[in-house]
Amino acid sequence: MPATPDMILGQGILGAREMADFLVSSNPDVDLAFAKNLAELYIREALVEDVNHDIAFSQMCLETGFLRFDKVVTMGMNNFGGIGSVDADNRGVRFPSILTGVRAQIQHLKAYASSAPLKHALTDPRYYHVRFGSAPSIHGLAGTWSNDAAYGQKIKDLVDGIYVVAFGGAGKDGGEGSRVALSF
Repeated sequence: MPATPDMILGQGILGAREMADFLVSSNPDVDLAFAKNLAELYIREALVEDVNHDIAFSQMCLETGFLRFDKVVTMGMNNFGGIGSVDADNRGVRFPSILTGVRAQIQHLKAYASSAPLKHALTDPRYYHVRFGSAPSIHGLAGTWSNDAAYGQKIKDLVDGIYVVAFGGAGKDGGEGSRVALSF
């Protein structure tokens, strides 16, 4: 089984079907065709900005509760990264389409990971609120993207969980898989 990545920049290794299968296995209410199209968007958008799509997709699963969302951020907001979401009074950014929501999340991740310029036109209105290059690793997102001290580890556990489903076998630590990743 491949090693679970820590670095935000770079290429993911998962295919859209593997990502979609993981999402649907975690939330059977999600339509498989929708999940596959969403995964394809993550792959395409991340590739353009040199962001690891395995990490970005896993972050989306964490932020949205596998597309169950919460009372603060809703599906109609197309905000798959919880960008700007704090509480019921500060619900976060609303994006006009799924594409712009995914693109904004990828751009926000890239801003944390590096100071390299964007390749697509800016869609993330909070892009300039980031200290560029301050979190090249997912573990640096704890205390920056999220106040949760375990935020980076949760993303890593989700990536590991997808790898277990996609590639079979034990998780990277030799256990029986990453079932804990499904409990976020």
